Amino acid sequence: MDEVDAPTGTESYCPAPAAQAGQVAGPPYADCVECSRPTEYGVATPGRVLCPVCEWQDAQRSACSG
Repeated sequence: MDEVDAPTGTESYCPAPAAQAGQVAGPPYADCVECSRPTEYGVATPGRVLCPVCEWQDAQRSACSG
């Protein structure tokens, strides 16, 4: 029989978040997907791009309330 390793408590069931794309020095900036204002990220940034205000509001909504 194959032996199965018991969890050690250091593993996570959730995948690690993707590394945040860096801010770009100048235009062209991507538009926020929620409010269409310019963001601090370039147009080639993958994923959901938010302006600083929408990023803060999104963080507030998803924060633990415990």
